[in-house]
Amino acid sequence: MNKSLFLLGASIFVMFSCTSQQETTASPDTQTTSQTNVISKRVTASEFKTVMGTHPEAQLIDVRTSREYQGGKIGEAQNIDFLSSDFADKIGQLDKTKLTLIYCQSGGRSSKALAQMKSMGFENVLELEGGYGSW
Repeated sequence: MNKSLFLLGASIFVMFSCTSQQETTASPDTQTTSQTNVISKRVTASEFKTVMGTHPEAQLIDVRTSREYQGGKIGEAQNIDFLSSDFADKIGQLDKTKLTLIYCQSGGRSSKALAQMKSMGFENVLELEGGYGSW
């Protein structure tokens, strides 16, 4: 009986303590925070195309080098080279509240760029899984 009461009390404590915390759902490729509606996610080329079509106002950023960019790009992407010394400054000039779509050649640099952008306060960033090579 005492064990049942203890478990019931512990369950109630956990329920109430969890409701006051920020709810976060995370996986290796996605993090969504419901309290602030922050979304950062790696999406397939098909999903990326769909979002581009339904959100033409989104900021489309190619984080490859200018040489890679000159060899081909997605849509009207703006080139901000992740490897350049002024990457943070240039990214910081973007609207952090606006949906931002990013990609690199294969997903390595854009994954790092996504992490940096999240730390800078960007609210909604989608990264192209597999990069330009998967496009």
